[in-house]
Amino acid sequence: MSHSIESNEILQKLPKHLKQFIKPQNYEDYSAIDQAVWRYVMRKNVDFLSTVAHHSYLEGLKQTGISIDSIPNMYGMNRILKDIGWAAVAVDGFIPPNAFMEFQAYNILVIASDIRQLEHIKYTPAPDIIHEGAGHAPIIANPEYAEYLRRFGEIGCKAISSAKDYELYEAVRHLSIIKEAPNSLEEAIASAEKKVEDLQQNMGTPSEMALIRNLHWWTVEYGLIGTVDNPKIYGAGLLSSIGESAWCMTDEVKKFPYDINATYKNFDITKPQPQLYVTPNFAHLSLILEEFANTMSLRKGGLSGVNKLIESNALGTIELSTGLQISGVLNHVIEHDGKPIYIQTTGKTALAYREKELVGHGVDTHLDGFGSPIGKLKGINLAIEDMSPRDLAAYNIYEERIVNLEFEGGIKVSGEIITGKRNLQGKIILISFNNCTVTHQETVLFKPEWGIYDMAVGKDIVSAFSGPADLSSFDLITHKTSSNTIHIKKSKDRLALEALYQQVKDYREGINKTISRTKVLDQLLEKHPNDWLLPLELYELAHLGNETELCKQILKQLETIKQNKPEVGHLIDDGLEIVQNKSIIK
Repeated sequence: MSHSIESNEILQKLPKHLKQFIKPQNYEDYSAIDQAVWRYVMRKNVDFLSTVAHHSYLEGLKQTGISIDSIPNMYGMNRILKDIGWAAVAVDGFIPPNAFMEFQAYNILVIASDIRQLEHIKYTPAPDIIHEGAGHAPIIANPEYAEYLRRFGEIGCKAISSAKDYELYEAVRHLSIIKEAPNSLEEAIASAEKKVEDLQQNMGTPSEMALIRNLHWWTVEYGLIGTVDNPKIYGAGLLSSIGESAWCMTDEVKKFPYDINATYKNFDITKPQPQLYVTPNFAHLSLILEEFANTMSLRKGGLSGVNKLIESNALGTIELSTGLQISGVLNHVIEHDGKPIYIQTTGKTALAYREKELVGHGVDTHLDGFGSPIGKLKGINLAIEDMSPRDLAAYNIYEERIVNLEFEGGIKVSGEIITGKRNLQGKIILISFNNCTVTHQETVLFKPEWGIYDMAVGKDIVSAFSGPADLSSFDLITHKTSSNTIHIKKSKDRLALEALYQQVKDYREGINKTISRTKVLDQLLEKHPNDWLLPLELYELAHLGNETELCKQILKQLETIKQNKPEVGHLIDDGLEIVQNKSIIK
């Protein structure tokens, strides 16, 4: 791990499987152009957001140590974030939704350390440090919102995805990368956009992860707070977009009171949002989150939860009414009267109780899967888990006894009981058999020659969720991305332009006051006549120094650029307005 992320003890609690997503920030890789982009966006945003953002934003900028003039260093951020109980790590663009939310559950901000190109200064579909650092970080200084974010991560990382969700994640990641990358071909972008669109239109019934991602989008990313008639901004996507933060305040963007219905409103990350939701306060966010969590398999379990895990084709966990947790890839369920009566995993499986693996029941023991009946015995009202030692003896459920157990729904278990495991309340949660046969009608589910049969005990499945119960049961360091952020080799012209930006930066920061800004302007006019941001930086210095003649030259050049590139005209005008009105908030 890089030295830039070692300063916060919160990171010490991070499980190993999340550390695989962390990358060094490599602060020295930011060019003077990157620093100028950060500075422009932050100056523009803070100037505008001082009137339209929730008051926690400006207060949070100060508390989190985020500078308007330079890209934040992760080392410095962590040193300050620990005072509010949070930390930050750098990653490469989008990471899987479950992982992203799990980071939040550990009070850790995930920050894409790359920064948008100058050409995409208004908005980028790719996560970048402007969006993450300047958007997310300041608001977490508000305790109520910070707890919402943590709780969201805690619940969200348990949401069950569908097999198509991961395919869509990879497609969106690829699209965001090539749209932000220099020199991407229009045909390649169009093809990637079409793939995302096709997937979005053929996702089928939305998964839990798809639904909770909608809630995340309409709150954490694009949320408004206050009243529909007078909202303030708190969503990071709006706080970090100099175009959309202004547009969202107009009547062209519809505003709706935030409620559970936002769960079913999809979004398009590549376009400005046509509607937004307004929460009356941060506490209301947590109420809606809990309302949604009550619909999740995490809290409902049952046949529906099992089927969702089977559809996901990914590592997940079911928890029985005894507290026994079965973690693996669910691949089969037998049902009766709308209830699961037998579940089967494939491949490595682990058993746990209260998120701690049962001794002797890890993946080495259950290497080829695990199957068990669920429910009560036929004709007996008292479930096995509720039987006292006397009851168990009466029904012959005792060690060294040969028993024939028939469950409601027709599952039959016949064999010699070896032993059992109990939970802290004394309830039987697992029974092990020798010479065991398990059948359902004419189908044999387990044969004696397969070895010891471990039967889970539980009358109901009370929870089903993504991931393992005990993180240490499985090797989770397996993430591989299909594409990485593109960094092309810089041309001589680009390096020369960066050198000019560096000279101006050094002059402004007092590192080198001997630099001739007139010569810099001359070189810019000759070699880079369409660059608009460096002239703005030069104009600010000339304006502050009351250098009237140099100001006139620069303004003339900026007018020429506006004529040649009208699409950047408003960016130039906004930059000039900030300088001339001296309305930069320090």
